[in-house]
Amino acid sequence: MFLSDFDYELPQELIAQYPPARRRDSRLLEVGESLADRQFAAFPALLRAGDLLVFNDTRVVRARLFGKKQSGGRVEILVERVLSDREVLAQVKASKTPKPGAVLELAGDCEATVSRRESDMFHLAFSKPAFELMELHGDVPLPPYLNRGSEAADGDRYQTVYARQPGAVAAPTAGLHFDERILQEIRQCGVNYEFVTLHVGA
Repeated sequence: MFLSDFDYELPQELIAQYPPARRRDSRLLEVGESLADRQFAAFPALLRAGDLLVFNDTRVVRARLFGKKQSGGRVEILVERVLSDREVLAQVKASKTPKPGAVLELAGDCEATVSRRESDMFHLAFSKPAFELMELHGDVPLPPYLNRGSEAADGDRYQTVYARQPGAVAAPTAGLHFDERILQEIRQCGVNYEFVTLHVGA
């Protein structure tokens, strides 16, 4: 089996750039003996009492940071994983690859020092706590197939309603369609659910 076995053409104009106004209005494809196009609001009716749903309660962090090198060149950082209070593993985009010891200047009078490179990632040491820095100065890391920058509404909509544990740089996208009303309908159907935490990486 090869990764190329899963390639298919997806015209750019068919990729929605914004979600519907209500989460429940997302489209749902029911796969059974045949295929059926539905709205996600129909999901609870497809379940049976005693079924178990497992939700990923990871919370997307504002992992995209912008800054500059001491030479003045622009830098974009995408935090992949927070390793400790001030240390992260990240992708770094710059006109010239920063070397170990290089200092990157970020918003909020924060600096990121390049500790070392690991394959195509960089170990960075922040001068402030990583989660605090991202929350105050980071952007929502929208997927690359959305050809737009993040907007204020993305902070809410690119997050599940049950997100609790910060650490993901990409949302568990199937969960984005659930709203509180659908979760309540599921409970009323006698369906159980549990949570796991799986931080989604880039």
